[in-house]
Amino acid sequence: MTENTIFHELESGLSTHSAEDTMALGERLARALPENCALALYGDLGVGKTTLVKGIAKGMGVEQTVTSPTFNLFSIYQGRRQFLHLDAYRLKPTQSIESLMIDDFLEPPYCLLIEWPDHVPALIDSDTVKLKLSIVHPNPSGDNSGEPAEHRIQRI
Repeated sequence: MTENTIFHELESGLSTHSAEDTMALGERLARALPENCALALYGDLGVGKTTLVKGIAKGMGVEQTVTSPTFNLFSIYQGRRQFLHLDAYRLKPTQSIESLMIDDFLEPPYCLLIEWPDHVPALIDSDTVKLKLSIVHPNPSGDNSGEPAEHRIQRI
């Protein structure tokens, strides 16, 4: 199985059923991401974006504990390549991102991972890998007791 197979699979979407599954998918994705790339994660609160980020970081050899940088906006980790994790939730799309000086922190080879990319549209370009995360409940009518939710991850 080639590393790029995951991108093909993500075109139609992949499902995970636990945090461990999501992290394992992140580890697999890390092996396929090109150097000096940006990855944008779209999705509502609680869909597993940070869990996927933790798996990607692990797959890149990051040994530090990865947490959501909501209040300090971004964190930088070092593994086999530099890993910059930006959580743009608290930013407004009209705010200037130049003040964050992200470009000053990116040292090749790197991966810039962006949660809430719709808040920083200037960082998203045609080369950015875009993923949509969502939760699909097993019973859309409302009674979901006892059945785990399915987390969907799809390339957009």
